[in-house]
Amino acid sequence: MKGTFLVTYDYLEELNACSAGLEAFKEEYPNGAEYQQILDACCDKGHTDWAIWLLNQIGPTNDVRECIKAVSNTSLEIVFAGKLVFKAAASVKRLVAGRGIKAGRGIKAGEGIEAGEGIEAGEGIEAGWGIEAGWGIEAGRGIKAGEGIEAGEGIEAGAEFGIFAGLKVKLSFWSREARVIAKTKPENLISGHWEEK
Repeated sequence: MKGTFLVTYDYLEELNACSAGLEAFKEEYPNGAEYQQILDACCDKGHTDWAIWLLNQIGPTNDVRECIKAVSNTSLEIVFAGKLVFKAAASVKRLVAGRGIKAGRGIKAGEGIEAGEGIEAGEGIEAGWGIEAGWGIEAGRGIKAGEGIEAGEGIEAGAEFGIFAGLKVKLSFWSREARVIAKTKPENLISGHWEEK
């Protein structure tokens, strides 16, 4: 599927979209709009939660969005249905991809980083909240998360670099919110409550 998939009011109604979202959609796109166009517009208008909901309902696409220049905007929230490729570094508020995320340098989000497939960075990966990938998480340097880290496969940081989860979690919530989940325990796990997937 491509991000050009046409989404209509009737289709959103079938998906049981909230009334506020339906009204906003009807006003903005009376004849419908392309899937990715809607995700971008939701993020631009401060409704990233709506974009994530729609991504969870419709699913990932085969699209690839490449960013050649470094992206540095701590208020930017991106929800992309396909794969995001940053040739340099990415520093944003929140980053969600239906498929994978790859960066030539580091990935940093003030909130969370989430990908339906893998997350890979040439340097480090850092999130104020959690990091989650359907497949693996791999960084050339360290991995840091304010809350938990979860991967469908493995979590790997560069040699001599650590993996830190729960940096913003109280000890009383440690086992619930600072979880590190993967098929095998990461070799260089420094901080986090380990759980086998």
